[in-house]
This record gives sequence, structure tokens and C-alpha cells, in this order.
Amino acid sequence: MTGIIIIIACVALLNCAIMGLATLAQRATGKSGWADAFWTFGVGVSGVIFALAPLAPEGGPSSRALLVATMVSLWAARLCAHIAQRAFHGPDDPRYAALKREWGEAAARKMFWFLQTQAFFAVFLALSVWAAATNPRPGLDMRDFAGALLLAIAVIGETAADRTLRNFARNPAHRGRVCDIGLWRWSRHPNYFCEWLVWLAYPVIAIDLSGAYLWGWFALTAPAAMYWLLVYVSGVPLLEKHMLESRGEAYRAYCDRTSAFFPWPPKSA
Repeated sequence: MTGIIIIIACVALLNCAIMGLATLAQRATGKSGWADAFWTFGVGVSGVIFALAPLAPEGGPSSRALLVATMVSLWAARLCAHIAQRAFHGPDDPRYAALKREWGEAAARKMFWFLQTQAFFAVFLALSVWAAATNPRPGLDMRDFAGALLLAIAVIGETAADRTLRNFARNPAHRGRVCDIGLWRWSRHPNYFCEWLVWLAYPVIAIDLSGAYLWGWFALTAPAAMYWLLVYVSGVPLLEKHMLESRGEAYRAYCDRTSAFFPWPPKSA
């Protein structure tokens, strides 16, 4: 137990440093979206460390630890690259821009502490990766493959949603319109929904219904926390406020017929 506490402390310090760099990057570029790229990188690195650092008795990581480390690496690489590309080529993230306007002259100081809070949230999420990787079940079984399949489906869905939105926004004919095609026809935030699904993959691997591995239940904290963050804090509320301000009645009509988070057939006009 002492070993994992030391690892957690080191990973927490690492994430504080990463988000400190994120603060510098968003100040230098004027694009706060870089913070999300740094955060995703931090979560990915933390997940790999938590998966591989608690070595098996024979001195090497288990097959489950390797699988889980691969899962979190692929997720982080894809999302980090997507966010970095968006931050490099696009304007400031409207969610962060709204926060900076609200904070006024205190924006620089508050942004620093806001990002440091995200550093600790990154560690908290990555602990679910640890719970999955250290499940002592011998070998890999159907639950491991089910968790990996769920994460793969979620990443593919999130990629499809991001690509659809990007292509829609690039078309001059769509200026002022709301993207309501593909997955966006079924959910106002399909990318957020798929991101939430990613974190459901780890409880599938971690939980042991026999009660032999109680730490596995800790993995449920990640999808619960991610749902709360996306739906009630920094995801849906801030983005929908921006969309209502920029798209007006078109977005209100979209809200009336389209599910906010969970995919569902759109309502008839």
C-alpha cells in the first residue's frame, strides 16, 4: 500500500507540472483549448504509470496491465492529437473564453488554479485505470475483451462525431447552421457521450462480482465523475450557453428535437 501511495503522490506532482505548462501554453498562444490537450496527455501518462508501475511478483506487468495500458494510451493519443489540432488551427475555446470574461482582471490567477484542480482530477480518473490493471484474475477473459471492445467502440464513435462536426463547420454553406447530421442527429453531444463510454470500459474489467477484488468497484468513480463533469460542469452547460448565443433560434429548435446526452431518435417536427 505504501508503494501505491508514493506512486500516486509522484503522479500528482507530475500532473501539476503538466498543467503548469498548460497555463504557460494558453497564455502564450491566447488559446485556452491547449489546456485540454495537456490534460489529456497527463491522464494518459498517469494511466500508463498506474497500470505498469505495480509490477507483478515475477517482475513484469501482467497481460491485463499491458492491455489496460494500451487502452488508455490509444485513447489519450487520439484525443490529444485532435484537441491539439483544433487548438492550433481554430479560435479560442468558447468555454474557456467565457470563463476568462467572467473572471475579468483575475482571469490569469483563476485560470492557473482552475487548471491545477484539473491536474488532481486527472489523477483521480487515472486511478480507475489502476483498479482495472491490478485485478488479480489469472490471465485475460471475456470481461477484459468486453472492456477493450467497449473502449474501441467509444473511441471510434468519438472520432466519427469529431470528424462530422469538423467537416460540417468547414463547409461555407453551413455558416450559421447547427450540425444535425450523423451522430449529431441523435445527441447534441455525441462526442461527450462517447467520452463517457470510454470510462465505462475500466469498471467492466475491474469489477469482480464474487467480491474477491473489492478495489474493482473503485473504477465506477471514473464514469460517475466524468458524467457529472460533462453534463453539469464544464461540458454541456458552457458549450450550450455559447451555442445559444451564437446560433439562437436554430439551436433552440435543435435542442427541442434532440437528446442532450444519451443518443435517442430525434423528435418529430
